[in-house]
Amino acid sequence: MSTYDLEEQEQLAVLKAWWKQYGGVILALIMCVSLIFAAWTGWNWYQRSQSGKAASLYEQMQKISRGGDLKAIKDAAGIILEDYPRTNYASLAALISAKAHFQAGDLRTARIQLEWVISQARGAEIKAIARLRLASVLVDDNQSADAVKLLEAKAEDGFEGLYAAGRGDAFLGQKKYADAKSAYKAALESKKLDQGMRELVQIKLDALGDS
Repeated sequence: MSTYDLEEQEQLAVLKAWWKQYGGVILALIMCVSLIFAAWTGWNWYQRSQSGKAASLYEQMQKISRGGDLKAIKDAAGIILEDYPRTNYASLAALISAKAHFQAGDLRTARIQLEWVISQARGAEIKAIARLRLASVLVDDNQSADAVKLLEAKAEDGFEGLYAAGRGDAFLGQKKYADAKSAYKAALESKKLDQGMRELVQIKLDALGDS
């Protein structure tokens, strides 16, 4: 029994010596991991909170947009963009605002909103939509050459046909009919172009005839 007690005491002494040497480091690591976990949990809660508030404002903005009050739409979008710029709702709000201003003939404000989405949005699909809409704004604003440059960038997956169709419209705005035809044909070759858009592109292509 005394031998067993001696071995146990030796093991305890070794453990105490080891803890004396490494215990502080281990406690520091545990504290660090705990702080990181707490920070991560807090950040996730903050993100969910921000997203929830932005969603509520976005829902209100959708109702406002149906009323057609341009100033109210711009103000609502401004609040979301300023207070919740890192949420997806900010990009969606900017798209709604841009559409309303475009329809009202305010191409400058529409352009600003769309450029914000292109530079700030996180989702590739939202950015692609913004590029396509900005290209339309540029064509309407007699800046078709800029629209072509905008859509010459590599298209996001699934948007190749729409980019090509957009380039066709931009070339048409420049009266570059051969280039427009080539772009429209490229759009029609895309398997991901939906039927409605395919029919519209075909009409534009047919209208060009042998020009």
